[in-house]
Amino acid sequence: MTAQKFAICNETFAPLGATDPWSWERTCAFLSQTGYDGVELAPFTFAPDVREISVAQRNEIKRVASDHGLEIVGAHWLLVSPPGLHLHTTDTALRQKTLDYLKALVEFAGDVGAPVLVLGSPKARTIENGDETGAWQRMCETLAGLTETLTACNAVLCPEALPRPEADFLLTQSDAWRMVEEINHPAIRMMLDVKSMCSEGPDAPAALCRQFGARTVHVHANDANRRGPGFGEIDFVPIAAALKEVHFAGYVSVEVFDYSPDPETIARESLTYLKACWERDDEGPR
Repeated sequence: MTAQKFAICNETFAPLGATDPWSWERTCAFLSQTGYDGVELAPFTFAPDVREISVAQRNEIKRVASDHGLEIVGAHWLLVSPPGLHLHTTDTALRQKTLDYLKALVEFAGDVGAPVLVLGSPKARTIENGDETGAWQRMCETLAGLTETLTACNAVLCPEALPRPEADFLLTQSDAWRMVEEINHPAIRMMLDVKSMCSEGPDAPAALCRQFGARTVHVHANDANRRGPGFGEIDFVPIAAALKEVHFAGYVSVEVFDYSPDPETIARESLTYLKACWERDDEGPR
């Protein structure tokens, strides 16, 4: 049996706009029964503004996961709401407002015991007036301004590379790593997303896992078609082999954007497929 630990993102069971989202209790019970080790949180599934989540509610979120034997492995979809935030805008007041909200997110993560925050949020980092150089400098400043809070909350933040057409800034894994290196603080770390890595070429995921895996704290597992691992053409056996080769020690967390056919099938089949890939010792085709 593989020692790799697997999680899944909770918005799989409560996506944006869902008319009948699963409760946190039901989600955790199902994930535990299915065999997951952890769960990754999308804060918007609990409140549109994380500052609205009371201390009692945070304690309950942590308790329910723990009671079902699950680790809360991280948080993502950080700036889905409230609307209008921006990471590197030239509007100083808005950028400070965004930093203040990120600090609130980090404090939430600390309260529920989530050690990793994944910062994707493409709409909150759209380049203004073609000023890529200024955007880079200002985003580095924003994230550097978060490091004290991250350290106090025993958490790290990972800027996530997102390809076009989802984003127009921080497009590749090398871009993300360059930002991590430039900020040069232990609270700003690297993560990898399989769907995003696929945009860099057909063999890119395994190669990028070898290149960055030893410096990576978290991996999102998904297919290039935006579905779960095993639901498309991407072979995860080479990805698993590469991560094992570099002794990756973080969580592999299922993240989907296409919620078909249903959350139970997505969760069960993704986990079965990932475990099978990690149990393989070769890099041959599945």
